[in-house]
Amino acid sequence: MTAVPAKLDRLAIARALREMSSLLGLTGGEPFKARAYERGARVLERVDVDIGRLIEEGRLTALKGIGPGLARTIADLHLTGTSRVLEELRRHFPPGAAELARVPGLGIKQIAALNAHLGIETIAQLEAACEAGELRAVKGFGEARERRLLAAARKLTSPRPAKVLLPAALEVAEEVGDYLRHGPDVGAVEMAGDLRRWTETVDDLVVVLGSTDPRVALEHALAFPQVAAVSRRNGSGCRVVLTTGLPLDVKVATPDRFVTELFHATGAAAHVEHVQRLARDRGLRLQPSGLSRARGGRRVGIGSEAELYRQLGLQYVPPELREDEGEIDAALAGSLPDLVEVDEIRGFVHCHTDYSDGRHTVEQMARAAESLGLQYLTITDHSPEASYAGGLSIERLKAQWDEMARVQETVTIKLLRGTESDILADGSLDYPDAILEQLDVVIASIHRRHRMSAEEMTRRIARAMEHPCFKIWGHALGRLIESRPPVECHVEEILDVIARSRAAIEINGDPHRLDMEPRWVRAARGRGIRFVISTDAHSVSELGNLRYGVAMARRGGVPAREVLNTLDPVEFAREVSPGPRPRGGSDR
Repeated sequence: MTAVPAKLDRLAIARALREMSSLLGLTGGEPFKARAYERGARVLERVDVDIGRLIEEGRLTALKGIGPGLARTIADLHLTGTSRVLEELRRHFPPGAAELARVPGLGIKQIAALNAHLGIETIAQLEAACEAGELRAVKGFGEARERRLLAAARKLTSPRPAKVLLPAALEVAEEVGDYLRHGPDVGAVEMAGDLRRWTETVDDLVVVLGSTDPRVALEHALAFPQVAAVSRRNGSGCRVVLTTGLPLDVKVATPDRFVTELFHATGAAAHVEHVQRLARDRGLRLQPSGLSRARGGRRVGIGSEAELYRQLGLQYVPPELREDEGEIDAALAGSLPDLVEVDEIRGFVHCHTDYSDGRHTVEQMARAAESLGLQYLTITDHSPEASYAGGLSIERLKAQWDEMARVQETVTIKLLRGTESDILADGSLDYPDAILEQLDVVIASIHRRHRMSAEEMTRRIARAMEHPCFKIWGHALGRLIESRPPVECHVEEILDVIARSRAAIEINGDPHRLDMEPRWVRAARGRGIRFVISTDAHSVSELGNLRYGVAMARRGGVPAREVLNTLDPVEFAREVSPGPRPRGGSDR
């Protein structure tokens, strides 16, 4: 008797589509098809429908993002448990390739070698083999590489919830918010926690839901199509795990306690506890359920978080600062600055084109920046040392200047010519001074030799910052979040050099970098150092990185007056000019 194939449900089909997308990505080809599978997985995770009925009625393509080809694949997966495309991809790769490809430093050749010699198919097996010292016996895997892979595998297999970068968390949060706002008796929906503070990574999503009928609002939240499992539920909320693997905490509050619930759900624990101590000193009790008098328990009406802080004798503390890193003392003294806002930025800084490793032309980048309403765009492609990224020779750099001049005649946005010049091992920059002085802006960055000793790296960066041309220290410590740690150096010493040099510091908006981190931004501010908030854009869409850079600046307490690209094009160009400072120029 022939066995009946097991049908896959909606979420199982989504997992299969994600596997297909990952395997296609490993081939390096058909990127559009890989994205289609990924898009299909997201669609299925986000709709609460009977897949079987849609297939029977031939209505899968009614779902936005599902075309006829993808509909056939979904139908195959539902009815047979697999698909021809998936089976072909699995035959093309060693078992477990899609999972192992998540480990930084493992390419398809390495995955194949580990499978052939050690039978490794999962990240857990990789971790065990590293712990047993088995990888170093495989050609191409030494002891140092084994240690790095062990650390990477442990991070992925940790029982702690996986951290996700800001863009991914924001995308999910937007969908959660849109869904919850359409619930019955919902008055307000606010994201809280790490996301509201714009931390570099997010462990879980926290949302505060205001409702006159918490029971009904909670039932609506639990019906969210992306809920994969419920780990906790009570009268005041629930904790669930979404299909993305990200936990979601839903806190339901009646209107009279919404503000205090949001306050407690937003700040880091140390900030919340510090404010609670101040409340006690004033004879008040601050709890998620409300603000009340310690004696008698009479409630104090609070209409907003700003009013809550005022009741406690504090200047309002923006969410990005709520870490207990000195912001409460400043709020007591009324000395918190007005933090920089996105709409105060006048120019896009640190942008790449297809001259190096960007995806769009000078004209495409210029027109996109112009359409976003900013006044200038710096073109800062890579320099010769970054040959792997198409770094520009002097001849190609001058050719780019000619192209920029042609494009400038067709756009109103001001184009500023620049470079992201590599800081070499000895601290010199890889264009001669005669070239640097002809540019409008120089970003000086490290892209190679990240593992120098702290002393060597400090000397390297300090020498670059002492260079007589004005330069911006680009993605300063070279970190890649959750992938590569910051370089080892004596940051305070480098900041001292910058404070007396012709230099500024970039706050990099690439969500994989977000460099420098807030503690170093605060240390730089204390020395009077100025900043540039950049996009590090390699495409038109990455001009949107600006909001992440602004968020990091706000977390460091930066006001607009300390950000050079809040200046107009003429002032900005004067302040960052690499050549001798023009007569009348002065530090702001």
